[in-house]
Amino acid sequence: MKKKLPIILVAVLVVVGGAYKFVLAKPAVVKKKVDGEVYVLPKDFLINLSDGRFVKLDVALVIPEGSAAPAGGGEAAAAPPEGFGTMPQEAVVRDIVTNTLTDVPGSRLIQRKGREKLKKKILAQILKNTDVKPRDVLFTDVAVQ
Repeated sequence: MKKKLPIILVAVLVVVGGAYKFVLAKPAVVKKKVDGEVYVLPKDFLINLSDGRFVKLDVALVIPEGSAAPAGGGEAAAAPPEGFGTMPQEAVVRDIVTNTLTDVPGSRLIQRKGREKLKKKILAQILKNTDVKPRDVLFTDVAVQ
């Protein structure tokens, strides 16, 4: 019996510890690394640059959860044109991106600092000229030729 007592004691401690971990302990708080949802504009951009080059890029916006849903919602809402997503003011956002990047030198899009400045400029224009409230602008794919 003396040999079984330590084994029983360890087994009881394991059961009590497991019960505490899975039943009584507060769940760990999971911190999101991206605050919101990432909305990728479905159609890529092909834009002429100032140095005779062009850029092909994909753009995404970090937006509040659920803000990409169509205005009015439901089945009665008109379907967006081919190549456009569910964001109600997507055409205006695309226009801002195109106008901001047209005639920019290719070197600004190749260099990280240049891209970051352009993304901030696009973000400011979207916030100023639309009802879309992105937290960030992302260039998901960039090819300068």
